Amino acid sequence: MNDKKETRVLILGGGFGGVACALKLAELNHPLVKARLVSDKPHFEYHGALYRLVTGRSPLEICMPLREIFNGRDVELVEDRVVEVNLKKKVVRGESDSIYGYDVLVMALGSETVYYDTPGLEKLAYGFKSIAEALKLKRHLHQLVGMVAREKDKQEQVSGGRIVVVGGGASGTELAGELAVYLRKLAKGHGVDPTLLSIDLVQSPNRLLPDLPEEMGKRIEEKLRSLGVNVYVNRRVVKEEVEKVYLKDMEMRAKTLVWTAGVMGNRLYGETKGLVIDKGGRVEVTTSMRAKGWKRVYVVGDGAATRWGGMAQTALGDGKLVAENIVRKVGGEKLLKRANQKPIYAIPVGPGWAAVLIGERQYYGVVGWMLRRWLDWKVFTSLLPVGKAWTAFREGGVLSEQCEVCARATSD
Repeated sequence: MNDKKETRVLILGGGFGGVACALKLAELNHPLVKARLVSDKPHFEYHGALYRLVTGRSPLEICMPLREIFNGRDVELVEDRVVEVNLKKKVVRGESDSIYGYDVLVMALGSETVYYDTPGLEKLAYGFKSIAEALKLKRHLHQLVGMVAREKDKQEQVSGGRIVVVGGGASGTELAGELAVYLRKLAKGHGVDPTLLSIDLVQSPNRLLPDLPEEMGKRIEEKLRSLGVNVYVNRRVVKEEVEKVYLKDMEMRAKTLVWTAGVMGNRLYGETKGLVIDKGGRVEVTTSMRAKGWKRVYVVGDGAATRWGGMAQTALGDGKLVAENIVRKVGGEKLLKRANQKPIYAIPVGPGWAAVLIGERQYYGVVGWMLRRWLDWKVFTSLLPVGKAWTAFREGGVLSEQCEVCARATSD
């Protein structure tokens, strides 16, 4: 790479990896490196707090405008959806038909939901990977409880008030635990018998959170059951209809299924000629986070096939690493290798309780909850100035209900 020529860095994706890379490039402030970030949204979404948005907390904790994150930093922001990447020609095409050229490409497009071709799921299930999906589910929950309040037939009340959460990973367990408490509040506000509302958590493997120590999974399952969540393991969803959910060996009458079970690399990775893709739809990368076979293409975040891929902490670290490597390459220095550091796992299960794994040490209860909020705080301060980070952080304790019935109940 000629260090006398300006290096145009094009970053695709406004998630953890893309934002971290752009922020680090701005911090390093190399005079010959110019960064442009293309995102399909004008804001960054903190997916780690989506479960709180569904259960009545303020969206300001989850949604951070990119203009605010990059205020005063030398990063060009473009709102556009990427539809094609041509690695040979070094160009990217957006949905707007704009063409973006580059010298170095950073692909941070994240992951997307996969339904494993299960009949009915994609059309009928509620997703849980974005602010829009979380708000849609929240509105549905209020409508559901209102329907149960109006319904006279007991069987219809029970099936209408049954919510099936599929996926016993971090997202599913967090959501199920929070919903168990939240639905009791909704029931009280709407004058509904809380026993008519139920949460079923369905997991295909034989235990929850199989990537964590078995003891930790058991403690989390015990906490979920104490909150009233019905946990089903070793059960796979084979079909969904309007009012029924079919598992491998049983069926449930339910009108609401939330799908948190399957993710794979963004489909654009598989559609981009020249990338080496693994069976999970992720891009195989070198230790410096270059896409295999490409010296000027980096992949970070959920789309990179790395040991701890899919974790926010991993994406943040890899985004910063790639920024440093871009600048080092311009200066003719040796590239850094990723540290491959094990992330901290922090799983909240209902308000005020979390299970946390730091190295080999496990923490539970209020201590775990405080550690989880500390991790949230670290995320905010890594993206925003301290003052704005505090504003976003404290929004996690603010109720934000639009349902008139619930709003009156809260004010009373």
